[in-house]
Amino acid sequence: MNTLIFRTTAPIIAVVTCTFSLILLLRGHNDPGGGFIAGLLAASAAIVLGMALGVGTVRRLLRVNPIAIAGAGVLLAAASGAVSAFAGAPYLTGLWLPLHVFGTPGLFDIGVYLTVFGTVTAIALALEDGGEGA
Repeated sequence: MNTLIFRTTAPIIAVVTCTFSLILLLRGHNDPGGGFIAGLLAASAAIVLGMALGVGTVRRLLRVNPIAIAGAGVLLAAASGAVSAFAGAPYLTGLWLPLHVFGTPGLFDIGVYLTVFGTVTAIALALEDGGEGA
């Protein structure tokens, strides 16, 4: 799909999709949403850009290998559980900052977000370029 209209609107679609993805991520541990669906939505923005502008452009925009993003997400999710273990609570027990502003469930959601985004983006980009790019 290489039409002028699609190439022109794809960046706008990607920005709106990523913004909505962040909204879903931040409200996810209290309401429907969360890291998984928000990560899928962000990956769909990368896929749209890949279809419109090419895989090489998306890889340059990301600046980091999507697999590295996924690995960082797994580490962050695991570390969020380890925080509670070091505090003397069972693994993955939710701990909160004073005034319950942010806590380990939010860190876990961000880890899931990064993992899903990195994995789905890596798969989609590999499929789009025939598995030749890295």
